[in-house]
Amino acid sequence: MDKEALKKKLQEEGFPIVYEWHDEPGFMYDEHEHQDKVAFYVTAGGLTFDFGGEKKTLPAGDRFDVPPKTRHSAIVGPEGCDYVVGQMNEQD
Repeated sequence: MDKEALKKKLQEEGFPIVYEWHDEPGFMYDEHEHQDKVAFYVTAGGLTFDFGGEKKTLPAGDRFDVPPKTRHSAIVGPEGCDYVVGQMNEQD
């Protein structure tokens, strides 16, 4: 997966903040929300989101857009997870 091409795509979509991120296996994100749109591509590994009991697992190759002000949590899979992330808001 070409990370530079993914970064460029997010920038072309208007995301002013674009970066790469890595989480270790089993890392847990407590329930939270973002003030603005956040999008990311899973480039290696995977994770599972929980939207109030509705779960969505994302393997490498998937893209996901988190709508603003949507409460969610996540747990990183056993292989860890690498991402290319686009954020509209610096605080998210």
